[in-house]
Amino acid sequence: MPRVKRGPKRKNRRAKVLKLAKGYYGTKSKSYRIAKLQVEKSLAYAYRDRKAKKRDFRGLWIVRINAAARDNDITYSRLMDGLKKSGSDINRKMLSDLAVSDPGAFTHLVSVAKKALQP
Repeated sequence: MPRVKRGPKRKNRRAKVLKLAKGYYGTKSKSYRIAKLQVEKSLAYAYRDRKAKKRDFRGLWIVRINAAARDNDITYSRLMDGLKKSGSDINRKMLSDLAVSDPGAFTHLVSVAKKALQP
């Protein structure tokens, strides 16, 4: 069987990995063997953290809503229950933005939620 040297295919594959490793410290950006390991690990971290970012932001929104809700004498869980019972379809991201940028509108939503909670 004839010997295969691969030619540009091998060079291109290695160049692609080293391009992804650009900016890494020391050997991780220079040596193909080490760079390949680090790029693989980095891509795994990137995939994992794209999912984690969604969790982190949801947590941040909840903290902001809870802080603003407690300023209006209601807890986060009671506020969300009241909004759901009133038929309000506002999501946590928008609610958080209102709590930070427009406290008056947030206070109005709190009053709507309180009204829906009364028997």
